[in-house]
Amino acid sequence: MDSLSSSRAPCCLLGLVVLSALTLSPALAIEVYTDREIHGTVGSKVHLSCTFWSSEWISDDISVSWQYQPDNSRDTYSIFHYNKGQAHIDDTGIFKERIEWVGYPRNKDGSIVIHNLDYVDNGTFTCDVKNPPDVVGKSSYVHLLVFDKGPVRAGMILGIIIGAALGLVILVAVLAYLIRYCWLRRQIRVQRELSALERGKLHKLSKGSKGGRQTPLLSMLDQTRSFKSSSDKKPKGIGDSRKDRK
Repeated sequence: MDSLSSSRAPCCLLGLVVLSALTLSPALAIEVYTDREIHGTVGSKVHLSCTFWSSEWISDDISVSWQYQPDNSRDTYSIFHYNKGQAHIDDTGIFKERIEWVGYPRNKDGSIVIHNLDYVDNGTFTCDVKNPPDVVGKSSYVHLLVFDKGPVRAGMILGIIIGAALGLVILVAVLAYLIRYCWLRRQIRVQRELSALERGKLHKLSKGSKGGRQTPLLSMLDQTRSFKSSSDKKPKGIGDSRKDRK
């Protein structure tokens, strides 16, 4: 009897371990996500994003909580709480009437918006979500920095440099195209002028050559005419002497 009970004891312990593991595993599945750091400017608003993932269906008892810890302080303040479909906003602290609930738990969203930012808002905001029975999980935090003007980030500076370089390349390409276009137009105009001059010279030369050919022809004609007239006119003495001889 003792041996039978002793053999059953390890089996019962193993079953309890498996049962506890199956019971706790879903509770460890909830995950909350926020940005690591976000920037804002004085007088503007900022959107504090908080999303989550749970292995359970979204329960009617889901709750979303936001806490705030100012910079250089160890104190933590509860500034927002959502439970059973109702949003409870802090109405006594520094965020009084400045928090807006924009989350939608059915879409696994627990975000809020803070309006009219000020320098005193610098600090760490922590978002925590519970979705019974999935209630165990790590919360997530985001650090807010408020500036007089938006900070210039390295990526923005790099983008400006790249944009300026591209603009310079485009400007140089356009100038080169315009210079080449003007040069080609000038070359075409010069060629047309040279062609016109050459045609004018050829026309003048052709006229001069025609006149030069006509002058010798007229002189030859005059010479022929004079030769004929001289041959028609015979000397009288020669003809009379031939008649006398007969």
